[in-house]
Amino acid sequence: MSTLLQMRDVRLVYGRRRPTLAIEGLDLEIDQGKFVAVVGPSGCGKSSLMKLVTGLRRPSAGSIEVAGKEVNGPLKIIGMAFQNPTLLPWRTTLSNVMLPLEIVEPHRHQFRRERARYRQQANALLNLVGLENFGEKYPWQLSGGMQQRASLCRSLIHEPALLMLDEPFGALDAFTREELWDVLQELWMRRGFTTILVTHDLREAVYLADTVHVMSSRPGRIIATHDVPIERPRRPRTAYEPRFMDIVARIREEIRGERNEQPPAGAHA
Repeated sequence: MSTLLQMRDVRLVYGRRRPTLAIEGLDLEIDQGKFVAVVGPSGCGKSSLMKLVTGLRRPSAGSIEVAGKEVNGPLKIIGMAFQNPTLLPWRTTLSNVMLPLEIVEPHRHQFRRERARYRQQANALLNLVGLENFGEKYPWQLSGGMQQRASLCRSLIHEPALLMLDEPFGALDAFTREELWDVLQELWMRRGFTTILVTHDLREAVYLADTVHVMSSRPGRIIATHDVPIERPRRPRTAYEPRFMDIVARIREEIRGERNEQPPAGAHA
């Protein structure tokens, strides 16, 4: 299996006059087609990791490669979804889903000519997530869970090699969040895209991922890696099985240890 993402000894410093060391000595390797979760204490650099992988920030030191090429700017082969769906209110759900096709090459180049085919692909994605009758609705006509489903479709419509998810279900109620775990799991099992999920929810990480990486408190680095040897598809009852709860408990103890080692507020390294 080929490696899609490789980070070697990555360091990230924010600011110049009062520099903040966000990440140091971070090594991470992810194989193509894998579903990986990244967890850790607040402020450990999870969101900074997302910016580095997507090319939105350059590392201060170290190297990052995606699909065998060094990351030196924003990548086109990545799809992203965030805690807030950020759907454009003046566009229908279907039009929102199709938006990346108007921006990302090679789709942008052929969008007008292939619009009917792209529309069919977008509708197929909406059907997969249970929104088959909502393509012509506007975001304000959808529930929060429906908007997040549409956001997932938008992040996948251009068939990215890597899907980056930054707390995508954090703003939803517990029932809707767990319902969307199954939606995402089914999409991943059908499509096979490589996925990196950043989350504070340890149950979410273990439920969805093949592997869970635990980051240290700032400056962030990977301090532990847990494989999740639980067969798929995983179902709500899976979260109550002893082996599932054991993995969650071990990760929680590692994060608790990192939180206890953090210096008091206002202290400087």
